[in-house]
Amino acid sequence: MATPTHTLRPLTCWKSILRHTRHQKVVTRSLTTYHQNVPYSKFQLPPPALKKIKVYPAPPFPAANTKEPLKALCADQIALLDPTGVRTSLFSKTNPEAAKVGDILLVRLKGGDPFAGVCINIRRRGVDTGILLRNQLTRVGVEMWYKIYSPNVEGIEVVQRSAKRARRARLTYMRKPKHDVGSVQNLVLAYQRSRSGLRGSAQKEEGLKGGKKKSVRGKKH
Repeated sequence: MATPTHTLRPLTCWKSILRHTRHQKVVTRSLTTYHQNVPYSKFQLPPPALKKIKVYPAPPFPAANTKEPLKALCADQIALLDPTGVRTSLFSKTNPEAAKVGDILLVRLKGGDPFAGVCINIRRRGVDTGILLRNQLTRVGVEMWYKIYSPNVEGIEVVQRSAKRARRARLTYMRKPKHDVGSVQNLVLAYQRSRSGLRGSAQKEEGLKGGKKKSVRGKKH
């Protein structure tokens, strides 16, 4: 009978196998580098031509926007949020009839109750222009910031203008009890009554005019 042979090889055999594989790798690398440096012969095909990519030029921009892009963006946003320009003119420094600090303003909101108070600060920051109103609710001083270009603000009305021009840009001294105006609810109610009375008189005049026109038409027929 044949004697069984050991399947395990000695360590020296594995070392020779590894040396052989390393030698083969070095030879293949040298061959590839040699072939790469050799010029193309008649029987070898040239490399494929590179495709040209179309490069489109950048769109032209007006010179005014490139110099001050933030101002141009601000102007676009204001034109979108205030197409009529009423709110911009209401708080513009160049407008002599603009709202100023010390005036009593009424802000009407789309999703809440209106709020009225004395304007003690106007912060002009382009689209982020805001006003600070102060009023007393149940004998407690309340201050509210409102963005004039906010979509939630439906309208801003001037209830009463200050008798004298304020010497300061911020009337923070009105927070003290000595200078606090207090509640402006009575002034707002009187303003709303006068507005409703004017609307009622205007509607009556329109009704009278409409009745006269109807009577004249009836006489003609």
